[in-house]
Amino acid sequence: MLKRLAAISAATLVVGLMTAPASSAAPADPGTIPGVDEIVSSPNLKQVAHLDKSGPLTGTNTDWAFQGKYAYGGNYNGFYVYDVSKPKEPKVAAQVLCPGSQNDISVTGNLLFLGTDSQRTNDTCDNAASTTAVPGDRWEGIKVFDISNPLTPKYLKSVKTDCGSHTQTLVPGKRGDKNVYLYVSSYNLAGADVPNCALPHDKISVVKVPLRNPTAAAVVATPVVFPDGGFPGSDNPEQIETTGCHDITVYAEKDLAAGACMGDGVLFDIKNREKPTVITSVRDEVNFAFWHSATFNNSGTKVVFTDELGGGGAATCNEEVGPNRGADAIYDIVTKKGKKKLEFRSYFKIPRYNADTEVCVAHNGSLIPVPGRDIMVQAWYLGGVSVWDFTDSRRPKEIAFWERGPLSTTQLMGGGSWSAYWYNGYIYSNDITKGIDVLELKDYRTAIAKFFRTDTFNAQTQDNFLRW
Repeated sequence: MLKRLAAISAATLVVGLMTAPASSAAPADPGTIPGVDEIVSSPNLKQVAHLDKSGPLTGTNTDWAFQGKYAYGGNYNGFYVYDVSKPKEPKVAAQVLCPGSQNDISVTGNLLFLGTDSQRTNDTCDNAASTTAVPGDRWEGIKVFDISNPLTPKYLKSVKTDCGSHTQTLVPGKRGDKNVYLYVSSYNLAGADVPNCALPHDKISVVKVPLRNPTAAAVVATPVVFPDGGFPGSDNPEQIETTGCHDITVYAEKDLAAGACMGDGVLFDIKNREKPTVITSVRDEVNFAFWHSATFNNSGTKVVFTDELGGGGAATCNEEVGPNRGADAIYDIVTKKGKKKLEFRSYFKIPRYNADTEVCVAHNGSLIPVPGRDIMVQAWYLGGVSVWDFTDSRRPKEIAFWERGPLSTTQLMGGGSWSAYWYNGYIYSNDITKGIDVLELKDYRTAIAKFFRTDTFNAQTQDNFLRW
């Protein structure tokens, strides 16, 4: 839950907003591409710290979760624990070697959840990739850790899930419910039955975690999200057939969730945490190839969906692909005849061209807490980090950016920011290959956000930042 600093009065917030220096992103020439590893940015967004990868965690950096003075960074080889009590001087506090693809991460209380989306030889952290073991013996799914001492996380429990856990979303229980839930998203891209992921895989897994006895965590439901089979694909080979969900974001206070489910964008009712039901779904057969992630605005009246065109392995931020593909899509949530619907309003994409050797596409981001405005920070792989305003759903605009140049000028290479999130006054970017970057935004339009603080932050578990 976000809360106001006790010493700051409402009047002080208003004065701070009015007197903050006016700074904005300088117009960018979309044809100007920085040199290899060259850092460029708008005047209002600057790097204030960087840490390279270290120790055994040299795999792909992935998602973030935050709690207190610690940031937990996923990595294909395990996860990092960073001390960010001094954001301009972050330090590696601990490293946990626990191999597994994705290693998507979330935290609550003394618990950390790690999602694995590759078949392993066993469910411990001493494992290897498995392609030859007996299918029933292969493991992928959720690992539960005790982080009561963040410097020495302890492995508690595993929960096997069908098709593994590409992403997992922490869902608080309703009032009086002493459990948390994980909505586990996974999908089958093989186009055929594979061990642990038989088609049709049109479902998610719901893991129930008793907070007083987390070792009793178990799958309690596997609701079928697409009883009609979901998006069946099209003549366009870039569009992906729906065989599950990639990511789900919940707004628990409003009993809503938004799912990015390969060929479909979905709005869920989650009043019953164990039985999420589809309210409505949308498709975009012209411009969206792979519905990747979702973000609500703070009032819960809009959803931003992202399109991971090319599956995160293509250069899409160029003139050839254009502004509407590999982009964000803004949908308003409207009520018609007593039913909620998603209505498309516009696309947003970074207004700069990348080199054809740079993997660049819309990826993970979060809201910046600015009352009365809809502003978010977002990762774009090698397209860098963008801050943009979608208060007017039909006219989104970028207000700040930061990026590195290509890793190579001769061959296509993946890298850049996987997840860029706002946490207690700073932006933290988990760079796939380079390590972590801490950025500071100084802009009159977001100055008020510095006064908001949260004790725990999982980007896919949205809170109302006005509930002080």
